[in-house]
Amino acid sequence: MHQSTTTTGGHIMFTREQLARRLVQLYGGLTLYGASSALLVRSGLGLEPWNVLHQGLAEKTGLSIGVVLTLLGAAVLLLWIPLRQRPGLGTISNVLVIGMAMDATLALVPDAHGPAARITLMAAGIVLNGAATGLYIAARFGPGPRDGLMTGLHQLTGVSIRLVRTGIELTVVATGFALGGTVGIGTLLYALAIGPLAQAFLRVFAVPAASGGSTAVATGQPRGAILRP
Repeated sequence: MHQSTTTTGGHIMFTREQLARRLVQLYGGLTLYGASSALLVRSGLGLEPWNVLHQGLAEKTGLSIGVVLTLLGAAVLLLWIPLRQRPGLGTISNVLVIGMAMDATLALVPDAHGPAARITLMAAGIVLNGAATGLYIAARFGPGPRDGLMTGLHQLTGVSIRLVRTGIELTVVATGFALGGTVGIGTLLYALAIGPLAQAFLRVFAVPAASGGSTAVATGQPRGAILRP
């Protein structure tokens, strides 16, 4: 028997089937995010802001970029404690999955040679990254660690989300570039395209609350926009 869906304490109710779909979207999206970021690395035309920093730190430490991404994600997550942010399944999974997927893809995909191959990898990386973002945000399991940092600083300081995010990303790009990370046309195109792409894919992958059926899980909406891992 199907029962009408309700909300409890601001939480949205989902059926078991919807929970299964959301879990597939979460882990599929995070895996695709890591893989698409690896394509941007192999293009050599510029990385997403945080991965400029990850690559720069990898160059200096000798660690793989995926390991650096994971370690820095865990460090950022510790900053949630004084900012009073609460992680969800998506937050922890973000820290663990993206770096592994990125390193695995880098092991399989060689560097691109020639303008056509490099541009193709860059374009594929940006579009697939937008799809990955839409997938894991639509799963509604909580923000990534870096987004929690952004929303936490917004709540602490009262500065707008846009300004906080811009300040953080300019800082990580500048620091990463100084450490040897790759900044290029891909970095600029990513910054311009990721918002519209993520918004479009969010509509495609949105999981509606159950209109009927036994409700198995109650989960809340993410506390802020999620556009970076």
